Amino acid sequence: MALEAVNDRKAEVQAFDDSKTGVKGVLDSGVTKIPTMFHVKLDSTHTSPTHSNFTIPIIDLQNINSNSTLHAEVVDQLRSASQKWGFFQVINHGVPVEVLDEMISGIRRFHEQDAEARKPFYSRDSSKKVRYFSNGKLFRDMAGTWRDTIAFDVNPDPPNPQDIPAVCRDIVAEYSKQVKALGTTIFELLSEALGLDPSYLEEMDCTKALYVMGQYYPKCPEPELTMGISKHTDCDFITILLQDQIGGLQVLHENHWVNAPPVRGALVVNIGDILQLMTNDKFISVYHRVLLRNMGPRISVATFFMNFTISKCTSKSYGPIKELLSEENPPVYRDMNMKEILTNYYAKGLDGSSYLLPLRL
Repeated sequence: MALEAVNDRKAEVQAFDDSKTGVKGVLDSGVTKIPTMFHVKLDSTHTSPTHSNFTIPIIDLQNINSNSTLHAEVVDQLRSASQKWGFFQVINHGVPVEVLDEMISGIRRFHEQDAEARKPFYSRDSSKKVRYFSNGKLFRDMAGTWRDTIAFDVNPDPPNPQDIPAVCRDIVAEYSKQVKALGTTIFELLSEALGLDPSYLEEMDCTKALYVMGQYYPKCPEPELTMGISKHTDCDFITILLQDQIGGLQVLHENHWVNAPPVRGALVVNIGDILQLMTNDKFISVYHRVLLRNMGPRISVATFFMNFTISKCTSKSYGPIKELLSEENPPVYRDMNMKEILTNYYAKGLDGSSYLLPLRL
């Protein structure tokens, strides 16, 4: 019977993938109950209820380049947030709210086109510069989650503009440029927060590659049975997230799930696994997830600062930053190159555990 269940799931997943229309296609078919392949067993290791007394830090970047006192305060705030939360929101970050709004609209336009317009972009080939897919590790994970993705590998070599869907072509190029500039600023501030030269993390190629994912979480008829995305950490240096006003993102803090409520004009920033490794656990990459409601669609845009194509990996090695180590603070991770890191990432399903666990000394 167990083998039968596995075979049934494989057939169900294959049929879903062959449709090339994603979760949106399932919803458009008129279902009132979601397919069993999307039934997610909620993680039982963190059972504390959502905690409303915790608030994810909000950091104001206004005038940090013209006021040294403000600059120093922001560095302190980033250090504290990166050590205690691994998450923070930034406001007055320099990306115009019109660009944020249009990026959300552009991603929505792509996902709400007719299925036949979406299908040519559907692919599981992770080396493609532009691709549409649903659940990146669908054939490895135990359950699918209720979201579709249009992804853009924009740096260091951006895709040919003609390869980007026309409905979001211009805004993807503009948003990518703006978010890279913001990421460079944040890496400078994080370098200072570590007591290093402002250019340190940029010189470690932390800003070299960007991977932009436009996520679409359709309205779900049975939101209690599935998730937008299960508990996970991000395998990158940092992630910058633009979310619409629906909400659903939660961050695990002191064994409580804490809501990351949308703040108009804000961007969410979180520390990734590789930066935790580089800082020898000084900055933390924490678990987060997205809950669903019977409303939507929810739209978000996650920009991952990392190269996700193994063939483009350099031989640059990453490990705990030597300047941060001492007898009292010995390295807790081994050094490894990006090819090793990515191979480990792709071999692992979204099983609710950190990518860092097997990398500890």
